[in-house]
Amino acid sequence: MARKGNRIQVILECTEHKTSGLPGTSRYISTKNRKNTPERIELKKYNPIMRKYTVHKEIK
Repeated sequence: MARKGNRIQVILECTEHKTSGLPGTSRYISTKNRKNTPERIELKKYNPIMRKYTVHKEIK
């Protein structure tokens, strides 16, 4: 029986928000192919609390 697939869900969290000291967090859920990108991903996403695009890194 074949495996279902290599795509997994990952949580992306803002890196700039942690250092700014503002309350709350900016998180997104995305998917990635574990076989093609085994390392943690970084994407530029919109942070509604800071009102600008920031780098979001994969957590856990």
